[in-house]
Amino acid sequence: MNIRNLISYLLLILFLGVIQVLFLKNLALFGIAFVFIYLLGILILPVSVKTVPLLLIAFALGFFLDVFYETIGMHTAAATFLAFTRSIWLRAISPTGGYVDTEEPSLNEMGLVWFLSYSFPLVFAYSMVFFVADQWGTSGFLGVLNKSFFSSIFTCLLAILVQLLFFKRRRGIR
Repeated sequence: MNIRNLISYLLLILFLGVIQVLFLKNLALFGIAFVFIYLLGILILPVSVKTVPLLLIAFALGFFLDVFYETIGMHTAAATFLAFTRSIWLRAISPTGGYVDTEEPSLNEMGLVWFLSYSFPLVFAYSMVFFVADQWGTSGFLGVLNKSFFSSIFTCLLAILVQLLFFKRRRGIR
């Protein structure tokens, strides 16, 4: 990854974080489904990004959101967990020939079905960590599971919409 790509990815991550704080902070469907669009910045980083830099980026982004949400480390913990599990999940769903190092795991590069099978479990894991930390002891496990499931659906749908509307198309959606 060259410096130009690095700067563009960091600006995208910062932009998504600002959009999350300014516009999506209070967006919730029926008090159950919350949107975490800033996760798209972590999810579409190239496959070649190593785990430690990815963890640092996720930590910084989560900390940035914790400052504005006043959530005392919940976004930081969940985003760092997402970054940690991302490389494991990419290896688990790796195609036979492996990935191209410069390839980004986005909707435009990999197609709709692959992107959903990649992003939904990661966003669900993020949501589980976030809502378990948020509702520790105050809500039953089914409440956490309910919020995590519907927040994951809402986040993935919005991530697909953002990619379709604002990202450059390289290949058609499969």
